Parts: sequence; structure tokens; C-alpha cells
Amino acid sequence: MSLAPRLDIRQSQSLVMTPQLQQAIKLLALSNLEIEGFIAEEVERNPLLEASAAEDSPDLSGTPDREPAPEVRDERVAADELVSGTGAGDEPTLDVDYATESHQQDSVADGGSGMDGALSMTGASTGGAGGEDGPDLDAFADTSLSLADHLLAQAGPAIPREDAFIAAHLIDQIDEAGYLTVSLLDIANRLGVPLVRVEGVLATIQTFDPTGVGARDLAECLTLQAKEADRYDPCIALLIANLDLLARGELARLKRICDVDDEDMADMIRELRGYDPKPGCRYGGEPAQSVTPDLFVARTKAGWAIEINASTLPRVLVNRSYYTELSGGQQDKASKAWLSDCLASANWLVKALDQRQRTIIKVATEIVKQQEAFFLKGVAHLRPLTLRQVADAIEMHESTVSRVTSNKYVSCARGLYELKYFFTSAIQSADGGEAVSAQAVKSAIRALIDTEGAKILSDDTLVELLNAKGFDIARRTVAKYREALGIGSSVQRRRAKALEGVR
Repeated sequence: MSLAPRLDIRQSQSLVMTPQLQQAIKLLALSNLEIEGFIAEEVERNPLLEASAAEDSPDLSGTPDREPAPEVRDERVAADELVSGTGAGDEPTLDVDYATESHQQDSVADGGSGMDGALSMTGASTGGAGGEDGPDLDAFADTSLSLADHLLAQAGPAIPREDAFIAAHLIDQIDEAGYLTVSLLDIANRLGVPLVRVEGVLATIQTFDPTGVGARDLAECLTLQAKEADRYDPCIALLIANLDLLARGELARLKRICDVDDEDMADMIRELRGYDPKPGCRYGGEPAQSVTPDLFVARTKAGWAIEINASTLPRVLVNRSYYTELSGGQQDKASKAWLSDCLASANWLVKALDQRQRTIIKVATEIVKQQEAFFLKGVAHLRPLTLRQVADAIEMHESTVSRVTSNKYVSCARGLYELKYFFTSAIQSADGGEAVSAQAVKSAIRALIDTEGAKILSDDTLVELLNAKGFDIARRTVAKYREALGIGSSVQRRRAKALEGVR
């Protein structure tokens, strides 16, 4: 074997992920509102890009110097071109799998909503009715005064000026539920004041509205409210001191401790139920965030209509007149290269956004086709579905479908759902029939528990009832689904029923 240096020529093939392709793939996983922010950054960076609101819909027929984003054509033709790579010239398609490319996880975007956009019709079977727009969730946003501001406004006339800084510090340590989260000794040491002085200021704050604010635990919160209602007698005090027994439903033991009969115990429990365990929650906090749908699904005479929510997607334009003006002047080599890069980047962004829209429509079309029974009849008819099933049906890679369904929400007649919601595991049928979705099983469990009445259903009983409905499911699976729904065990529900029965 020769050890001398030499030159060899070798031919090989490899996949190269260009920056443009990386950008296009990342665009798939972004929601419409995240895309809007991304476009704003690109417009600020690239002088040849312009963005106009979708509702403006300017007529560009008389302005040939600007190139608008391509309009969405028939979904079936566009999707086939996207898969084969023939619809975007020599540009690569977005259906690429890279081991080093991580999938972005779901997030929630908030903002406005609308129904502008291009429709893609699919030939689904007839049946069902078209839905109307869902409620405007922005109307439920909380715009009330924050708890801290509410308390500071009351502290002004009630707290002496020399203790105002102590009150401000104490109020700052009260959480959204209205509880003081730091020990008074730590506050006294931090401010360099006597502990008794801090206790006096806290006692004043605990007289503020809402009643119970500034408490250090639930017992103190209920005590403050009982005193405000002039119901704080020795029996109520003993009941509040033994809240753990009340939570476990040990009423007989509580009656012995409080030395009361059934009628008095029922009256005290009713009194406690009327108190607010989290008095601060009625003030301020973060405003409720609404979710903006990325897609709309509606039933029409011709089938299912799937529409991109274009109200959150600005129109991207390439200002070619500005490019002509800049390129016509005297420029050095570096300036010309920079201008050419800006034009290429602008053209690529327009194509990438168009491909993204077509890909989303294609995936959503297949999901609606697979889950048509859900859109017609509800969650009980949700079918088991995997990313691979959708990917095989539309001849794309599984990773592409995963990116498309991340961060996307669809609005239909039955409500607002994340696209990931339609992908569920399968539960085998007890009679050997078609498998059912895990979401359908959860819905059945909730329905059984909601109608159980006075006879509490154990997990074993739930298994028997589900088997009778055709669900082949184990007890541990029932327990797992019940806990996922936030429903307590039969023992916990029985205790809750016992407490509710106390009058």
C-alpha cells in the first residue's frame, strides 16, 4: 500500500439542507400568528418585501411593478405538484425528512379571527349540516383591576405613612389567590423592622377587600371570612382547625370534636361552602387568552369546505419597481450581490408561504376525510388515526404531517380543536369489530360517571359497562383515562357525594 500523497476524483450523492429549505420547513410548524410575526421581521430586514393586510385586497392589475403572492388554486392539483416537486420550478419540496431536524411542539397563539381565504372543496359523502362561526372568545378577556393595585388603593388611607413601605412589600408578596407566600419573620429581617410592626400592618391588610386576602393558609382565610360574617364561634373555629377531617368526610368524628348535632354540623358546612377559598382570583391576573383558528371547516352542499384563516396572514408582495430603481444606479460589486440576494430571498419567501398553505390544506383535507364521522356525529365517533396513516394517504413523509399539525387549530361546527386532537390511539372492540379511538372511550367514561347518581361506579364496574358497550379495555386503562379527565376515584367521589348530601 502506497503511503505517498495523491489526488483522487470521487463522485457521490448527498442531501444538502440549504438555509432556504430550512426556513421553508420551519414555516410549516408555525401557526398563522407566528407566521405573521415572522413576515414582519422579514419585511423589516428585506427592503424589497412589502406586507399588506389580507382584508385590504388591493387590485394589482394596474401595478405590474409588484409581484403578489400566488393565489391558491384547486387543492388537488396543487398538492400533487407539491408532492412531486413540479409545482415550484426547480425548488425542492417541503416533504423532506432529516434526522437532525427536531419537531416543534404545540403552542397556543392568540388574536383575532376571520373567514377570509380560498376554499378547497373535497368530495366527501353527503350528510350533516354546516356549522356557524364559534363564539368570540375575546369577549371573555378579563380587563379588571389587578389585586395588587386594588390593595394599594385601600392601603393609602388605612396605613400610616411611616408603614407604607411595609404594606407595599407585603402586598407585593401576596399571590394571585390572595395568600401571603413569605413568612413575616423573613420580611421583618429583610426590611430591618420589628416583627410586631409587620404583624400590625398585615392585620390591617387582612381587613381589606376582598375578605380573606393576606391569609397565610386556607384555615386563616376561612377564619377571616367567618369573622367578617360574624359567624366565628368556638364550633366553627374547631371545624376550621380540622379541615383535613372534613376533606376526608369523617363527619362523625367532626361532630364529636365540635360537640354539635347533625343539624348544626350541616349548618356549619353550608357556611364554609359559602366562603371563597381563593379571594384574590376575582381580581386581575393574566387576561384570558383566546385561541385563533388557523383553519375553518364547514359543511356545504358540495361537501366539506376547508379554508385557511387568511385574516391573520398578511399578503406578501415583492416590490420590483424598487428593485429596478436600485439596480439602475451606480453600484459596486458587493451592493449588486446584496441586492440580488434580497430579491432571491423575497421570491423564495413568497413561494415558501404558498407551498405552506397548500400543504396545510392537503393534510387538513385528509384529516377531515378520515374523521368525517366526528364532524357529523361527535367525539364518540372519533376514529383511531396516526400520522403515518395520513402521510401514506397523501404520499408525504410522516415528519411533514407532524410539522403541519403542530401549532394549528381548526374551527368547526363542534368547536375549536387542535389538529393533534384527531390523532389518537386505538382501543380494540370487544366483539372483534372496528377499533375505536381513545378519545371516544374517555367520552364514554365521563358520560357514565356523570350519570352514576347515588350509586358510585367503581373502576371494575366501569370496565364491565364499557365491555357491554363494545370496548375491550383493562381496569388500569380505565383508571388512567379517568385520572386524565380529572375525575377522582370511587372513594373520592363517594366522599364528595356524602358532603353534598349534608344539608
